[in-house]
Amino acid sequence: MQRIEFLNYPASGQLPGLLWGIRIDGTDLRTYTADATRDLWRQEREEESPAENELFLLHQHGGLALREVGDPVRHFLGDPAPEFADPSTGTTPVLGCSCGIWGCWPLLTVITTTPDTVTWSSFRQPFRKEWGELPMGPYTFDRAAYEAALANPVRLTEDPLEPDGETTP
Repeated sequence: MQRIEFLNYPASGQLPGLLWGIRIDGTDLRTYTADATRDLWRQEREEESPAENELFLLHQHGGLALREVGDPVRHFLGDPAPEFADPSTGTTPVLGCSCGIWGCWPLLTVITTTPDTVTWSSFRQPFRKEWGELPMGPYTFDRAAYEAALANPVRLTEDPLEPDGETTP
């Protein structure tokens, strides 16, 4: 089983409020997404330098705004508010767009729960249907540890992908 950490960190730039972030086994979910989409983006981003592409890949997604998610327990257990739900695919957004509008570029996943586990699988980018299911996951978590991490998110002073992002006590 994997280990999950839920994070709360300030939005960058002009965006107000805090965001939900996620680490799986100590790695930011955006890093896994960058790895899963690197080859898919290569055709669309031929003009960019390797350094620009890596920066783009890591920051193609941002966290979900706390004020938007509402009830994080329901959301991250696969029962999101209607504005987040996609009944046709059974998916839930776990990352939003780095612009601050979650629906602009979400990362969607199917969240399946049992009494003992929570599993994230079938990651998709809804605006690139031709990409299909992204090559990441499934990630399975112990449900008790998952719910404990969700109830006590790690508080950060900056985006964890920024060079100076630090945990606050």
